Formats: sequence, structure tokens, C-alpha cells
Amino acid sequence: MPYTPTYNANPMPVNHPTIQRDIVLSTLNSRYIHCAFGLRYLYANLDEYQPQAVIKEFTIHERPGDIAEKLLAFKPKIIGFSVYIWNVTEINKVVSVLKQVAPQIIIVLGGPEVSHLPDKPAVVDLADYTIQGPGEISFKELISQLLNRKQPLNKVIEGKSIPLEQLILPYTYYTDEDIRNRIIYVEASRGCPFKCEFCLSSLDKTSRPFALNAFLDEMDKLLKRGARNFKFIDRTFNLNIATSTTIMEFFLERMTDDLYLHFEVIPDNLPEKLKQTLQKFPKNALQFEIGIQTFDPQIQALISRKQNNQKTKENLRWIREYTGAHIHADLIFGLPGDTLENFAESFDELIKLKPQEIQMGILKRLRGAPINRHTEQYQMHYNTDPPYTVLSTSTIDFLTMQRFHRFARYWDLIANSGRFQHTLALILSTELKDSHHNTPFFRFMTLSDALYKRVGSTWKIALPRLYQHLFHVLTEDMQVLPEEIQSVLAQDFKKSGQKGELDRLLNKEKKQRAGIANKRQQNHAC
Repeated sequence: MPYTPTYNANPMPVNHPTIQRDIVLSTLNSRYIHCAFGLRYLYANLDEYQPQAVIKEFTIHERPGDIAEKLLAFKPKIIGFSVYIWNVTEINKVVSVLKQVAPQIIIVLGGPEVSHLPDKPAVVDLADYTIQGPGEISFKELISQLLNRKQPLNKVIEGKSIPLEQLILPYTYYTDEDIRNRIIYVEASRGCPFKCEFCLSSLDKTSRPFALNAFLDEMDKLLKRGARNFKFIDRTFNLNIATSTTIMEFFLERMTDDLYLHFEVIPDNLPEKLKQTLQKFPKNALQFEIGIQTFDPQIQALISRKQNNQKTKENLRWIREYTGAHIHADLIFGLPGDTLENFAESFDELIKLKPQEIQMGILKRLRGAPINRHTEQYQMHYNTDPPYTVLSTSTIDFLTMQRFHRFARYWDLIANSGRFQHTLALILSTELKDSHHNTPFFRFMTLSDALYKRVGSTWKIALPRLYQHLFHVLTEDMQVLPEEIQSVLAQDFKKSGQKGELDRLLNKEKKQRAGIANKRQQNHAC
């Protein structure tokens, strides 16, 4: 069926709380601000079964019993769940409840976490049917069989891939509430031509574009409805420069002060035509997610990652110097053959390029990812619970992995939060005494180790307490002059909007510490 644009400003079947439907499409998002793009695709392509269906979304923070109750309120015959690495545990609990209290309801699973059987999570055994791979066509066919009392032969159904122009686009089914309060996910292409083994997109044969005019028509409708926060989920947005430039020029013509566009881009592909377009955007209108992962050429070759490191560095420098785009750069710790020292070199190289954010991920065992072929040789031990992060490898022991977990968490609190810009610069430039590791990575690792020793946690640290802890770690453990650290902390404190004065906050904490010390002395004397 060729794509025919449709439009409904606020379609009833999405997240409606009261109507009765035979088919419920559901998932658990990590946060409310996210919404299930895949469910909207399934719903859009149900054809004659669409009036019998509804989308109902939840978050992973809701109780399984409450979710089951809300799903059962629709009196459904079939419930389809979209399963990902971040929600598989919670969906397992919901399905378990449903199978106990309403075993007659047919449960259908889809999504990347259940698409690589026989490598499967426990929830697959609870469900009636599992669709592997693309679900838009296969789910509709399964629904047709079930509602017409035709029992499918197989419990596991292979998803069918069809030309993208034959899919009904899902953008009509973003509700007005979605547009007001949530991130709007869009895609101009599917797939990826690259073979980076840590990523499921490496299983794709190529990247396939949607029909550009139909896509832009849908974007125009979303803009007219008030959408301003667009997140492109294309794995390689700048693969086809002509298409990328056309899309960006489309948004430039409709630019507003509150329009925000997120793209995942290939770091070493930034030709002059695209540069000219990027320079036209106002500051903070663009965010580029740029997967560096590692600068080590040996590890890159081992995991089949093709990246021109020199070109990548040149492009990041250019983006920082000549555009107002926000760079969110990714690194991965724990790749086969990686070490703490080796990762530190990639980190230090990236720091020189001054991205606004560095997201430090830890390798996860994605079901079906080709990187699993290295598990035995490199002694890759993964957590058996989602998100299956690596625990140790032949070159990184468990204690080092734990240190890095803390490093990454403190980096989010201090660096990626943007609250400590002046303090961070001091931390990364501080010369450590009696250390041959005088590099930005190991300076922050020294801070991380000392901060954890003092605080004992990486979570639930109130912002005022973080200022106090940073002051004492930097002066006592890293031997920065008190007046030097207090000066930069004061600049960040003032920008943070915190009430009161930093001097008073630090003095209050000093008095508390002195009081504790006096009590200890008194108790010892007794």
C-alpha cells in the first residue's frame, strides 16, 4: 500500500483511559518525557484492525500490579509489548501478573530484546507469541489470524521487511499532549551500513531512506501543531549529504527560538556543503550525538569499526569553533582489549576537542550483537541482569570496572550537568603531586576515588553537599590552595541559582566537622 498522508490533531486511540479495545499496544518507557515511537508505527499500519486497538504507555517506575489493572480496564483480547534492554525486567513482572489473573489474554512480544532467539529473556517463555525484527506487517498478520480464530503455527514469528514507502507513517498519532510535553522521535532513514560490533545496527545490510517529500510533509504538520523538540533516531543522519542538507534547510526555513533538533552523525563525514548549512543555525538549536567510542585503531579494527580519527578530530574542532551546535560525544569502556590506561588516552584526546558533554558508557551485552564473538577469547563477563553491563574482561578486573562506574557517575554530576564549568577546568588542569598520571582522565579519577571514599555513594548527593565535598577533596586530597578552589566554586555557585552564600555554606560544614571531631576526642578521653 503506498503512503497516503492522513491527519488527526488528537486521535482518541492513543493513551485513552476509558475505551474498550480488543488490542492494546503497550510498553514501559524509561521516563514520561520519552514516548514509544515503535508502537505508533504498529498502530498506524493496522489497517482495518486499527479501530479495535489502543496505545497505552507507562514508565518503568510504576508498579506492575497497577499497570496490569490499567491494561485490563480495556478488556483486551490481545496485548502487545515492545521490549527493550531498559524495560525487560519490568515487563516480565507485568506479564507475570497478567498471566496469573487473566490467562486468557494473548501476550505478544516484539522489540530488540526479544528478537534474537534462542538468546532470550525469561519473559519470552511467559508470552504466547514473539515477533523477531520488523513488526509493522507481521503484527497485523498475527492479529488477523488471532481475531479470526486461526491458530498460528509458530510461537516465534519472523518479522517481515517491506519497502519503506509502503509503510504508513506514524506521526499523526503523536497526541497534543505528546507535542506539548514529550520528545518527538522521527526518522528519515532506517538501518546502518557500518558494522561496529557492539551495536545491533551492525546487523543491517544498509541504510534505507524514507520518501523525502512524504517525510517532510509530516514534519511540516508536526511543526504546525506546535512540535519543537525533534529527535532524529537515524543511526547515520549525515550519510547522504544531499538528503541531510535538504532536511536541515527545511527546518531552517521554519526556524523559531524554541526549535531544537537532535541528530546522530558520523564524525568523519562533514563536507563543505553540510558545513555551510550548519553555520546558518542559531546557537543551541542543534545537538549532535557523535559516537567516538574509542580512538584506538587496534580496538577499532577488532570490533569492525571504520573511523578516520584524524578527520573526526578536525570535524569536532570545526563544529565547536564555527557553529553553535551542542556536541554530545560518546565513549565506551570495556571493549575487547581495552584497559584503563588505553581508555584514558581516548578520553584525553576527546577532552582536547572540548565537546559540551562526554557520555561514558560501559559496554553492554546486547542480544544478537556480533561483539559477543569475543566473549570467550577476552573473558568478557557480563551482569546477568539488564542492562547486562560488562563486569570484567581479560584486561580490566572487576575492581577497576567498579572504579570506572563511579568515575562515570561523578562525571555526570560534575561535568555533564554543566553546573561546575569553572571548577571542572581547575580539576582537569591540577597537577597531582607524586603521580606520573598527570592527565585529565587520571586527575578526575583521583577526584572520583577521593570523593567516593569521603561520601560512600554516587547517588542522592544534594547539590549543597556536593559543593562542600568538592572543596574538601580538592584542598585535602588533591592539595589545591583553598582560596583557589573557593574562587572557582564561588563562580559556579553563583550561576547555579543556589540560595545563600558559598562562604557561609563551607563555614557551616567546617563547624559541623569540628564539632564531630571534638565529640570524638571527648568520647576517647572518657
